[in-house]
Amino acid sequence: MAPAVLVAGELRVRGDEHHYLGRSRRARPGDVVEIVDGQGRRASAVIDRITETETVLRVAEPELYAAACPVVRALLPLIKGDRMDLALEKLVEVGADAIVVWPAEHSVVRLDAGKRDARIAKYQAMVQAAARQCGRAQVPGVSYAADLATAIAALPAGLRLVLDPSSDAALATGEATDVTIASGPEGGLSPLELDQLVSAGFVSVGLGPRLLRAETAPTIAVALVRAATRS
Repeated sequence: MAPAVLVAGELRVRGDEHHYLGRSRRARPGDVVEIVDGQGRRASAVIDRITETETVLRVAEPELYAAACPVVRALLPLIKGDRMDLALEKLVEVGADAIVVWPAEHSVVRLDAGKRDARIAKYQAMVQAAARQCGRAQVPGVSYAADLATAIAALPAGLRLVLDPSSDAALATGEATDVTIASGPEGGLSPLELDQLVSAGFVSVGLGPRLLRAETAPTIAVALVRAATRS
């Protein structure tokens, strides 16, 4: 659950969050739930009562949840259909901190300028729901880059990795505190895009002998980073 402001005391939950508790969680008065605000704070709460329109909680004193290190960012190209939704959901579950969506040369999907803001807002809502489902205290941000150059230009300093099926190099992060992982769409990254990434300091790494789907590869890469750092 993700209220706008997380403070101790009574909290009235309405709308989607109320329905989630009652219908999906089948919560009852007296149940203990965990609340997060999406900004790194979490608290325990007891359900006081449930009505048709709201759930009333008694919230304990919130605590600050330390962010995992390293920061992990995914440069995710637009992917066709439900696979994009799946990629976003799973990236949140395995621990991506930020997701930058961009139109790769081989991307089947294109976002019209007039629909772009609405689509990114939809992606952000999906990410928030995924964060709630897996109990993340911080909700990853979703942003859009008009092209690869724009995405690269906005990156902070840190380790940069590009997933390349032809690479035999293993994914390793060492002592990096900021990691960016770039991956390709259904048709893979173009030679020009790979050159552009390598020129920007990205290191080509592989994920084994098999060709992975566009929604699978970045998810595995982020999971490997989190498993290696135990965060």
